[in-house]
Amino acid sequence: MDKVWNSVEEAISDVEDGATVAIPGFFAAGVPRILLRALIAKGVKNLILACGCGPLLGASEELELLVKNRQVKKVIDSYALYRSASKGMQDSFEQAVRSGEIELEVYPMGTLAEKYRAGGAGIPAFYTPTGAGSVVEESIVTNIVENRKEKETRIFDGKKYVLEYALKTDFAFIHASMGDREGNLRYRMTSRNFNHVMATAGKITIAEVENLVEPGEIAPDDVHTPGIYVQRVVKVPRLTFAITID
Repeated sequence: MDKVWNSVEEAISDVEDGATVAIPGFFAAGVPRILLRALIAKGVKNLILACGCGPLLGASEELELLVKNRQVKKVIDSYALYRSASKGMQDSFEQAVRSGEIELEVYPMGTLAEKYRAGGAGIPAFYTPTGAGSVVEESIVTNIVENRKEKETRIFDGKKYVLEYALKTDFAFIHASMGDREGNLRYRMTSRNFNHVMATAGKITIAEVENLVEPGEIAPDDVHTPGIYVQRVVKVPRLTFAITID
């Protein structure tokens, strides 16, 4: 089945207000910038952006526009704010979080990755020792007080574990170095990060690929995400951009 769409705009045409969209990336690596830019141009509102590890910090220009246009309702991430207080004072996203205009929900990075993996595997929840005995155990870590729901814990073999729930999204925006027409994907080095687990967790997974090839050109052992998890593929150019993380 040929899953290639003619344009990014067509590929995201059914993303509506209030959608939950997975945005992978380890800061600047593996971020689906062109899909993000199309989302900004489309103008949809009240978005929940379920992230990996700071992809919006890595795509700071896109984030600034999302905040300026008031398109984001909530961000889920493991590292969403600058570590510099002075940088944060100048950052429109951090100020929107501090004012309560945008909700920020935070999880340890490994826990967040497992939430996506579990969502893709059909596992509704799981117990993890990560965060036990800390603020992560007490409740969901969020700047919106009324959403700080208490978490369940349980003892296994004398050790405390925290219950976390799987995370599935309406859409997953994926960035791959290479993809074929049937949706099989290969990532390049660090850009793999959250892309492969998020691809399984999206109800509709849209992949932007730098190199579009024919089926069979990616060796079976080199496929990182099988095409069964990908509904749409769109060819994009390789971008150059400045990295300004502090």
